[in-house]
Amino acid sequence: MPIVRADRLTRISAALLQAAGASQEEADAVATGCVNANLAGHDSHGVIAVPTYIDRIKAGHIVPGAKWTIVRESPTTTVIDGHWGFGFHVNARAMALTIEKAKTANVAACTVFRQSHVGRLAAYPLMAMREGMIGIATADSGRSPKHVAPFGGKEARLGTNPISIAVPSDLDAPFYLDMATSAVAAGKIQLAVARGEEIPAGWIIDAEGRHTTDPAQYRKGGALLPLGGTEGYKGSGLAAMVEVLCGLLTGLGFGVEPTGRHNDGCFMAVFNVAAFRPLKEFKREVAEFARYLKSTPPSEGSTGVYYPGEIEGERAQQRLRDGIEVEDATWEKLRTLAREYRLDTVLDLA
Repeated sequence: MPIVRADRLTRISAALLQAAGASQEEADAVATGCVNANLAGHDSHGVIAVPTYIDRIKAGHIVPGAKWTIVRESPTTTVIDGHWGFGFHVNARAMALTIEKAKTANVAACTVFRQSHVGRLAAYPLMAMREGMIGIATADSGRSPKHVAPFGGKEARLGTNPISIAVPSDLDAPFYLDMATSAVAAGKIQLAVARGEEIPAGWIIDAEGRHTTDPAQYRKGGALLPLGGTEGYKGSGLAAMVEVLCGLLTGLGFGVEPTGRHNDGCFMAVFNVAAFRPLKEFKREVAEFARYLKSTPPSEGSTGVYYPGEIEGERAQQRLRDGIEVEDATWEKLRTLAREYRLDTVLDLA
């Protein structure tokens, strides 16, 4: 697998997206979001997704230049229609507006619908964290095809329905949670196929409802399993609640409509820490709490405790220094697109 520096990977991705019709602002938002996912170690949401986004532009499922609109608004809430724009771009603007409202009202929330894939969900709560606020985001895929079987079932009825929460602190690496409510993100199955790897038992079932370690079975009628293994009703329950917040509260609905158009719905909320206690004290105590967690002696077979977000922070520093590994199948897709758009020489992908 080639190892590529983050800045080069961002430049390649943005150039290809622009060639496919995205504005520079949209292309930069998507490319930066994808590469940031790679840096954090979430390769399933990294540049592997860029060819898929370009396919969706070609199919008319993503509309470059779409103008978002506010459908309903109050001093603390906003309902936003993305008009099938790039989720990275639409959702970031929605979070920025919610943060501004929370600066005045201390608590604010929004729903966003009719937008494309929003990428790594943590990107949006981290925006609030950088402003000294607690950010929460949940997302689902509206009525686009589902990926996760509810606990005890064999057919997909739920999305991977992630939840992310970010908290300001004095720590070097951000303190945040970013998790799917499925056993694993769907992109990690795609990643395993691209790399020719088996997957752990407990990630998926095949079309007959049987457990399998062959990632190819997922695209042959299989389904992801909910988070929790034998206690999967917990992940299934969390996913159902995310579906309510992001599918029903937004008005997207549930089930699958026939076009297959990916349609992320999001619910996001922001809490101004200073409305509850002094921000400086809170940030210091969050850091002390993280160190308290880490001070416990490791259990058998463990190298020690990491606080939420710490591994991603360390991995980002390492990948910024050493570069990002890109699986051969993804690299070849990027090169093919570069040739298609006659950018292979400009981007040094000939």
